[in-house]
Amino acid sequence: MQKRMGEAVARVARKVNDTVENKTDSLDLANCKLMTFPVGIYKAMRSVTEGIHRISLANNELKSITSRFVTTFSQLRELNLAGNYLHRLPEEITSLLHLRAIDLSRNRFRRFPEPLATVPSLETIDLEENEIAEVPTDKLASMASLRSLNLRANPVGPEMRLLVRPLVPFDLLLSPEEPIPKV
Repeated sequence: MQKRMGEAVARVARKVNDTVENKTDSLDLANCKLMTFPVGIYKAMRSVTEGIHRISLANNELKSITSRFVTTFSQLRELNLAGNYLHRLPEEITSLLHLRAIDLSRNRFRRFPEPLATVPSLETIDLEENEIAEVPTDKLASMASLRSLNLRANPVGPEMRLLVRPLVPFDLLLSPEEPIPKV
């Protein structure tokens, strides 16, 4: 067990060092079994955080994202948090003025993360396979940059199916309706 944990820590350290040394605009910590975002990464990456535009933390075991994470990586354009245990986002997500795409699929959201509705540059929101039943359609309709909202495999109410263009200026992806069983 300790050997596997050590290997996981070493893999994260290698990925962070690679990003810092090569001054790439991406940090990929997907599939690293992270339960929290390692605090040491903030210090290790302080010289390059402004240049990080894409982060993937997909398929980890994250239960939350901290406000520090959001404010540290303020230049993010793409954030992949798919396949975690998230159920809410920090209010500070609204400060990500350059964020164009966020993947929150396969998490534990029961409601639409409303802070996303005020992120001005957001074009793509993926919330597939969550537990979302209600969506603030009025707020979504006012999102000028939104192009695609994926709500497949969510228990959204029938009123969402009534939203069609031109009511919403973006692509709304829903699962096919289940046929009504015959008695």
